[in-house]
Amino acid sequence: MPTISRRNFLTHAASLGAGAALLNVNPDFFFSSAFAQSGKPMVFLSAENITGNWDPTSHTTLSQINVQAFVMGFLTRTPMRLDNPEETVYELATSIKLLDANTLEIKLRDDVKFHDGKPFKAEDVKATFEYGSRKDRPAQWYPGPTETLDITTPDDHTVIVNTSKGGYPAHLFVFLASYLPMMSATDIAGGPSGPLTQRLNGTGPFRFVAQKGNDTLLEANKDYFRGEPKIPGINFTFVGDATTRMLSLLNGQASIVERLEPEQVTTLEGNKAIAINSVVSVENKYLWFRCSKPPFNDPKVRMAACHAIDLAMIREVLGSAGHESYNYVSPVKFGYTDLPNYPKYDPEACQKLLAEAGFPKGKGLPDLEYITSVGFYPKTKEYGEVITAMLQEQGFPVTLTVLEPAAWNERLYDRPGGGPGHMIDCGWSTGSPEPDLVLRTHFHSSSKRITGIEDPQIDASLDKERNAPNLEERKKILQGETMPLLAEKVPALSLFTSVMIHAMQKDLAGLFIYPDGTMDASKTTFA
Repeated sequence: MPTISRRNFLTHAASLGAGAALLNVNPDFFFSSAFAQSGKPMVFLSAENITGNWDPTSHTTLSQINVQAFVMGFLTRTPMRLDNPEETVYELATSIKLLDANTLEIKLRDDVKFHDGKPFKAEDVKATFEYGSRKDRPAQWYPGPTETLDITTPDDHTVIVNTSKGGYPAHLFVFLASYLPMMSATDIAGGPSGPLTQRLNGTGPFRFVAQKGNDTLLEANKDYFRGEPKIPGINFTFVGDATTRMLSLLNGQASIVERLEPEQVTTLEGNKAIAINSVVSVENKYLWFRCSKPPFNDPKVRMAACHAIDLAMIREVLGSAGHESYNYVSPVKFGYTDLPNYPKYDPEACQKLLAEAGFPKGKGLPDLEYITSVGFYPKTKEYGEVITAMLQEQGFPVTLTVLEPAAWNERLYDRPGGGPGHMIDCGWSTGSPEPDLVLRTHFHSSSKRITGIEDPQIDASLDKERNAPNLEERKKILQGETMPLLAEKVPALSLFTSVMIHAMQKDLAGLFIYPDGTMDASKTTFA
């Protein structure tokens, strides 16, 4: 069965009046290689800490999303490469059909079990969709809350999703099927303080064993429906310092490390025992403005700040770790296009806007705090210092605050009265081509995750693109209206697209790394 192409799917979705659209994917895409059994676990050193709450809907923490990818199962997977961003591969689903504009039919495998022994059935998909769409869940997964959906299960391996009550099209669930891990209906019945918080119970190739301090221990799932993994387990460990991660790799304590600094890549490239994996990621890095409090509640001040920043200088600091992006989503997301009105470095325009906003040459602006992290993303302190200097040059009284990941995480999100500081550096990585996992999550007033923005014009445009009758029309609205509007209102400035860089032992074979940093280790071995 051929894999789906962007053009084919857009054509199918645009012609629903003539018939249903079917996702054509190759279920064996990632499972064609055979490797010898190995006797040692894979040791992964993570750049980010674990929060301690294992409910997949309770967080947006990349380290835990990485662990979930080893343990949990997904209806589909999306490799998201630049040449085919919307390619989709079936995993727990065997087919996904749009029956009409508001109705989606999902067929499921009949040979899958959760790690606790419970068979995976339609009731689990229904419970996962309904739970993941609840308004009280910190992670927003779906286009509308639970009460906008009707989900039925005609049999144990068929799920029907109807969005008529919500007034939005069912095709929005297609890309999202690769993002939300499938949870057990039994676990979900325990609620947000029940079993979901205490451990992961998935259908994936590795079982959750224990959390011991900074170490998450996983073991091979002998009953995995694709076959038992070739390695006995994975030790997933938080090590916040990039140099320590690299040295652990060099001395053989680590099998693979993430988030390398560019100079570390140069050092490791000459080592015959080490392999480097680089991929343009699904993650853009942003300078998020606190739009819910002065002075960045004024779009003129936000735009003035954007005109003060030379993005080329930031990419020069990043080297191999950054890729050009002139949009609010990565080039591997659905709907990406270089925006003609994306803010450019223009000191003259900066000063004009500051004067119009009542702050000529920055006079009268309050002391501003720009918050960033160190040890997780590459070069944040270095390019943070560059951004701070460029803003100061134009009259912004900015101080840079550099925090280790846990302290930075605690200050990240909006809260009543506005989030800490006035600007904060953060990436946003979502393992799906779905653009609303970034756009609606951050810029719609129903979420306003980091910026706190409430703008009726942005809300209306986001609602319009979400409610488009098919993907072709949705793409036109995204590229022609919604994304240019965001570039005009600038609730944040997208600085660049991250290049995801991992270094690993040369003998680590059969590992597939997605552009959000998650991995398929089901066929991994030490050659």
